[in-house]
Amino acid sequence: MNMNTSNLTGERIRQYLAEGKRFDGRKPDEFREIIIETGVSKNAEGSARVKMGKTEVLVGVKMGVDAPYPDSPDKGNLMVTSELLPLSSPRFESGPPKIESIELARIIDRAIRESKMIELEKLCIKEGEKVWTVYIDLYSINDNGNLLDACGIGAIAALQNAKIPKYDEENEKVLYGEWTEKSVPLRKDIPISITVHKIGDSLIVDPTREEEDLSETRITIGSSDGVISSMQKGDSRELSIEEFNKILDLVEKVQKDIFKKIERQIK
Repeated sequence: MNMNTSNLTGERIRQYLAEGKRFDGRKPDEFREIIIETGVSKNAEGSARVKMGKTEVLVGVKMGVDAPYPDSPDKGNLMVTSELLPLSSPRFESGPPKIESIELARIIDRAIRESKMIELEKLCIKEGEKVWTVYIDLYSINDNGNLLDACGIGAIAALQNAKIPKYDEENEKVLYGEWTEKSVPLRKDIPISITVHKIGDSLIVDPTREEEDLSETRITIGSSDGVISSMQKGDSRELSIEEFNKILDLVEKVQKDIFKKIERQIK
């Protein structure tokens, strides 16, 4: 797409949004179709593939036994990493993680950690010495916008699908490929991360890549049943108090709808 075509498309998207419309026929508060498939990896303790329109991500959960963090000797560890694969977009390059990849992992980590979704105290093997570490790996397969929310949904699905592997205490060795019947201990309150983007005077969710390129600012809110557990703003454009209140109302409405959709597919 050349610059003139890109500018023309951007103007048309803004005009449509000003009228409460979107190019693909959705409303500003409407997500694309969400398809979730769990258990897609035979080697991971838990895994999920999430498709939102043409956006697709894979999420894997691995378990390891390590020393606990110094400030939480009686709790398991959580580590989230992401890899934006070049196959998913020409914008991504091989090599060390770039800022987009680091930010993605941190936002998903915060949504899970601050909601206390994982009962980390139940992952302690020996206080101060050995605990289970939950590793969550995020991979982009195709980027057509909103990798943030796709990865958030994928992380939840993969965690609910995960089983704890067997552990040989005598030899201090995790027996990968051999699983117990124990699931990763999760609380009932499941956080859903919703990212709202501002384009002009419009607020939208689940942007396509073309819409995301026009985003002036965004905010990702992790919540469950109206209780907010995490929040992170991206980009430099400010938000007014009135806009922020509208975002809170929008997230509360959308979160309930998305939770119902993914709950039907995960169970």
